[in-house]
Amino acid sequence: MLTGDRIQITPADAAVQALPAGGSDPSRFDCTEAWYPVHYLDDLDQSKPTRFTLLGRDLVLWWDRASAAWCAFDDRCPHRLVPLSQGRIAEDGLLECPYHGWAFKGDGTCDRIPQTPAGDRAHTSKRACATSLPTAERQGLLFVYAGSPDRASHVKIPIIEPLEDSPEGWICLNTVRDLPYDALTLLENVLDASHVPFTHHRSVGNRANAAPVDLEVVETGKQGFVGTWAEGPRKGQLGRQDTTFIAPALMWHDLTSKQFGRTLTVVYATPTRKGECRLFARFPFKFSSKLPAFLIKLTPSWYSHLGQNSILEEDQIFLHLQERVLEAKGGSANLAKACYLPTHADDFVSQLRQWVTQFDADPFPGEPLPPALPTPVLMDRYHSHTVHCASCRTALVKIKQVRLGLAIAGAIAWSSLPILTLFFSHLASALTLFAAAFPLVAGALWLWLGRLEQQFYKGRDTPSRNLPEQKK
Repeated sequence: MLTGDRIQITPADAAVQALPAGGSDPSRFDCTEAWYPVHYLDDLDQSKPTRFTLLGRDLVLWWDRASAAWCAFDDRCPHRLVPLSQGRIAEDGLLECPYHGWAFKGDGTCDRIPQTPAGDRAHTSKRACATSLPTAERQGLLFVYAGSPDRASHVKIPIIEPLEDSPEGWICLNTVRDLPYDALTLLENVLDASHVPFTHHRSVGNRANAAPVDLEVVETGKQGFVGTWAEGPRKGQLGRQDTTFIAPALMWHDLTSKQFGRTLTVVYATPTRKGECRLFARFPFKFSSKLPAFLIKLTPSWYSHLGQNSILEEDQIFLHLQERVLEAKGGSANLAKACYLPTHADDFVSQLRQWVTQFDADPFPGEPLPPALPTPVLMDRYHSHTVHCASCRTALVKIKQVRLGLAIAGAIAWSSLPILTLFFSHLASALTLFAAAFPLVAGALWLWLGRLEQQFYKGRDTPSRNLPEQKK
């Protein structure tokens, strides 16, 4: 596209959407020609720019006050190519480069070059413009179109259709995490329902529920596929589960049961770099009873995220290693030879890899995976989740403040004991008891909050499934 242009897609644009995602070639899915979520709107900070990498392309996301919309630029200044994400939102609301102060409007045009003399028009040149990408807001997410901007308004934005079909009564839990493996590996893992009883035993699964998983693909094509599991999870106790994959990055399981109502498990897998992706996990519920919805509303997001991160970490290490073994054996095209898949439990996994091969849909064709990471890096939570989540960032700051306050209060109470005893000798016993007990209580709470604080930084060393079973 020409720099200086911008497309901000609004819901009204739905009337003109007519082009398929992935480009017009029926035999190939071009992963750049699609909309991808890049951030939850609630987690973005309008006061400063945010860096994001999409398909190996570094972007800067920022709020344009003039148009009241989020913008996405290539993260480089046209002047000396430094990252604009290191800059700031200036007093007039423009994005300002940190190196020489060039400032840009929401459409990418350069508003000013401080080094030019009065009357100079260098800032009006196309070469002075930042490169902008089309953006859109849907269902609480900011989307960016990575391909040809003239196609953006004609390509459907991938949304969770059930939420639009019956919008009333949904309660939704959301989380985000940067994962150390490919988007295709993430989608493959979530499509594989048969791993849950084993990998997530004692968290969201139970080995006792393991049973044959008879999956069926009922519709497939360039835009994805639809499948069903007639019996459904927990040996059929919950009912049928339907699965939808919308190429290239969205899938959901749809389960309706008499016990819990309707439950969706939704995953957006946004490819950032080879061997890395950003997960947007969404869990919409429509309960048959009002009590579960009430309890979910009372639960802070950060508390839910601690548990959700633990679940993600239960398969994070071996998925990181597994995809390197698959790559060495030929990748998606060689899945059937590299892996032994004798049951229908792997049908959705096979269908995803067939889709990649049939439509040449690898987002990073020919690019090798980077070297494997050490376990402490794989278990990092702070850089992969906390810094991207407004709820967890805020909770972490408050926990640190409370711990500091407890330490100060405990020290004051302990050090004040001699003075209080001296001036209030008739209350010496009560004061001694209080002055001795308060630091102990404060210290215990300080230690507990310290353990809680660490959960915002790193995952558990041992997954739940590998803990010793309790003796009955």
